[in-house]
Amino acid sequence: MGAIERSGFRFVPEYSVIQQNGAIHVYSKDEFIEEIQFQFAGKFPELDQIEELVDKYCELHNI
Repeated sequence: MGAIERSGFRFVPEYSVIQQNGAIHVYSKDEFIEEIQFQFAGKFPELDQIEELVDKYCELHNI
């Protein structure tokens, strides 16, 4: 699962199958901005779940 680019921001997902949690690291021009934490079920998070989190973040921050 690779990074998602939106309007100059890069969203990099990471996750732990054992702990069933993950985070999306938000960067702007290689500068770390913040981390979006999430939970998931199964072997890995669904791409739709990650894209929905990124979309919500972009809406909240007018990106």
